Amino acid sequence: MIKLKNVHKKFGHLEVLKGIDLEVPKGEKLVIIGPSGSGKSTLIRCMNGLEAVTSGEVLIDGHPMTHKTRASLNKAYSSMVFQQFNLYSHLTVMENLTLAPIKLKKMSKADAEDLAMVNLKRVGLAPKAQVYPSTLSGGQQQRIAIARALTVKNPIIYFDEPTSALDPEMVQEVLDIMVELGHENITMVVVTHEMGFAREVADRVIFCDGGHILEQGTPEHFFTNPEHERTKAFLSKIIR
Repeated sequence: MIKLKNVHKKFGHLEVLKGIDLEVPKGEKLVIIGPSGSGKSTLIRCMNGLEAVTSGEVLIDGHPMTHKTRASLNKAYSSMVFQQFNLYSHLTVMENLTLAPIKLKKMSKADAEDLAMVNLKRVGLAPKAQVYPSTLSGGQQQRIAIARALTVKNPIIYFDEPTSALDPEMVQEVLDIMVELGHENITMVVVTHEMGFAREVADRVIFCDGGHILEQGTPEHFFTNPEHERTKAFLSKIIR
């Protein structure tokens, strides 16, 4: 579903990604971990075209991601859940969820609202359909953002550290929704520091540092027998 070939990304003189090769099969739950500044968020943003690669190639379902194809590929294939929710503050929850299905998918307003309500019920927030995001807690806003991603009905959802902006007591309510999604035939690419989530949901975990993928494997491999010394050092600091 997603393929990266020798992807490099520079910001000025700073090279953040240094030759990434990666394939993500349809339906895989891929978790990306690594220290701050390792290139994790840049990697996921290159996958969905929010950042143009400096060199190399990104393919989505066999289609090259270019400046010209980026919008159409994202429209057809992917949604993204950001760290900071990125809800439109001047729109109600319902309007946030139905905007893309109506504008991009040409869905009728009634059908879009029906689908939105299904997903609001799914994240436990159907009573909040007509309120504005500013009235919600951070955890509720992120659950709304996940419902919005689901309402577009695309086969790929990217999550860029979806719990990092939340207070600790709100983290679990978001993770619970993501765990539920992990049982569905959705391709999920998740940048996170939540190792419990990685253990429970991931089909594969990759460890990034210094712009490289240093190690990858199943959660069992990662958390019981990592091979790379840098991986071992990283995990020893975050898993007690």
